[in-house]
Amino acid sequence: MVESEREYYENLYSGFAQRHFAKAAVVAFRKHLVRRILRLTGANLESRVLSVGSGTGDTELLLAPHVCSVLGIDISPRGVEHAASTAEAQGVTNASFRVTELDDPALAPESFDVIVAVFFLHHMPDRIDNDLPRRFHQLLRPGGVFYALDPSYYRLSGMVGKILFPALMKKYQTEGEEPLKPESTWQAFARAGFNVRGSYYDFISTPLAGLLPSWKVGYGVSRFLDQALVRIPGVRLLSSNFEVLARKSIERSIPTRAR
Repeated sequence: MVESEREYYENLYSGFAQRHFAKAAVVAFRKHLVRRILRLTGANLESRVLSVGSGTGDTELLLAPHVCSVLGIDISPRGVEHAASTAEAQGVTNASFRVTELDDPALAPESFDVIVAVFFLHHMPDRIDNDLPRRFHQLLRPGGVFYALDPSYYRLSGMVGKILFPALMKKYQTEGEEPLKPESTWQAFARAGFNVRGSYYDFISTPLAGLLPSWKVGYGVSRFLDQALVRIPGVRLLSSNFEVLARKSIERSIPTRAR
């Protein structure tokens, strides 16, 4: 599956992704996401950050000015090459990128204060209940924080998209990926020893940025609506994407159940 994923992303990062990610609505989404990551994780100028599945480095380069260092890892050589060359062109010296996988033994235990995984977990659904949360727990320092954003199994936008835009939905989906059940994902991280806070991220804004990437105003309006929709009990269960915020205890303790 890794090889098929690598081939997919090598093709994606051959030019299309770079053009798509540079458009106004997608940039607005990335900027909003970085602000949210900083607020939720408490990352600061002393934080060493690992970004898993960093792709072309768009999020990581926006995050870099606010933290001590960012290491982005990805299985795509083209994605990593683009991220590294963009960092050099922008004069970003505290962000580095590496072609490797999460299981690389060179990633030493307790090396990071924050780990970010944006649209990554759903590429490894079989490992959520197994070893993936424990690997993140191992890599974080005591008190460290893991943040993830992933598509929900119950997302209304996915149901609508399959009906109205089946070809587009297929284009953005690799063979092994699956949307995740939020509650099950939060519980898996709790079982790994994290203190977990789960939340819902959006309904309209991120899918709209993918569908109409140049429409910045549309993204802004839909982001405003999303902030209200994700607060409505029952309705929020149909949100497009959900978040995992998992904190490693400073001292060994009994894990709390995800809520």
